[in-house]
Amino acid sequence: MGWRLFDAMNLNDTDFELFDVPATFAQDRAALDARWKELQREAHPDRFAAQGPSAQRVAMQWSVRINEAYQRLKDPIKRASYLCALNGHPIDAEKNTAMPADFLMQQMEWREELDEAKDAAAIDRLRAHVEAGRARALSSLDWLIDEKGDHAGAAKQVRALMFIERFAEDVEAKADRWGQ
Repeated sequence: MGWRLFDAMNLNDTDFELFDVPATFAQDRAALDARWKELQREAHPDRFAAQGPSAQRVAMQWSVRINEAYQRLKDPIKRASYLCALNGHPIDAEKNTAMPADFLMQQMEWREELDEAKDAAAIDRLRAHVEAGRARALSSLDWLIDEKGDHAGAAKQVRALMFIERFAEDVEAKADRWGQ
């Protein structure tokens, strides 16, 4: 019975094909969650116990593949990175640090602001700036990928978002040192 899942799909399908959703940045999280549960139910290795270890191994492969796809699709940064890579613009953050020029200036200002932060109010202001920057970057990804089809520009924005995420961790680490 569960074999219909395997007959209809290929392990090499894109995450979007696997989840039967459009290959866009904008996604309905509730739909992704529901589809993940449906796919996991279909591929659960216990459903194949009667068909033997080989069938269970195949089901396990599917289960792993479904979980990997879900992790990429549900996270906006991972989803954008994946879309960029599918469209010939891998992020390669280790080798390629190109970011929007205006963001580089913002990055320097935030670092300075963090270094100079001496109280909870300063940290709270910085948190607000970082969150606003994150929201702007996510919004621009929606526009760059879904509206313009500019995956090269989106790749730069993804790298900027990756910096924002790391910087937000630095802000929280400083806040933790002060017991906030």
